[in-house]
Amino acid sequence: MRHLLPLLAILAAASADGQERTVESVVPSLAYGPACSSTVQLQNLSDRTVVVDLEGHRASGALVAVVGHPQIAVRLGPREQGSYKLQIAEETASAWVKVRERVPSRDLSPVVAVAGATECVTGDQLRSATRDVVFPTPNPWFAGDVSELNGGLVSLINTTERAVRATTCYSSGTSFSVPKQTSADLTPVCTEAFDVQIPPFGAREFPVMREGTSHFSLKTQGSAIVLEMLRPVAPNVKMYKVDSTIQFGSEVPGKY
Repeated sequence: MRHLLPLLAILAAASADGQERTVESVVPSLAYGPACSSTVQLQNLSDRTVVVDLEGHRASGALVAVVGHPQIAVRLGPREQGSYKLQIAEETASAWVKVRERVPSRDLSPVVAVAGATECVTGDQLRSATRDVVFPTPNPWFAGDVSELNGGLVSLINTTERAVRATTCYSSGTSFSVPKQTSADLTPVCTEAFDVQIPPFGAREFPVMREGTSHFSLKTQGSAIVLEMLRPVAPNVKMYKVDSTIQFGSEVPGKY
């Protein structure tokens, strides 16, 4: 037995060195319905077989299957690529997919390229918009002048299995400061404010303007949240594109 103990220790160390890990990313704001359809594209850039979990969700947070796949796991051979659609019949613009790539060893890097796209038919025109991969952050926030963002939406996705909190403030530009405070920062006077709880894996959209307001702020409290600014593609088209020029802040975990 004494001779077996060192061997068991060596095997345990080797197992730890080759421990599998997962790399997660999110494809947000996927539209489905009578006029719209969305796809998620995966491409294996390596010469080894990889396993990827495609975890699709409705805006409510409910799991949804991938068309033609009875399970979440998808196997991609060397340099193989594929396109995948969620099994959603109702009209929505807030479905999303969490992509988990299983990396079998810490000595290996992620090798799956991920992208998304939405297409909508309007009359005799086909409109398309890309859906770039995003990564959740703790407590992201936004605050700023939105006078040039008419029709814009802030998309929020809770990627965790716990409810998160979002607080919004709509202001017409009036601000105040508290005397004798060490900070001289001005605080907007909210003409309308909402405190919202987003369920596990749920998605919500918040318009950045309400009845002529010019300033909008959104604070969140959660460990892994995605925020994106969406802008209308064109008038009378129920389709949005991502505005990548908008920057979101990230607060220290545990602070709010």
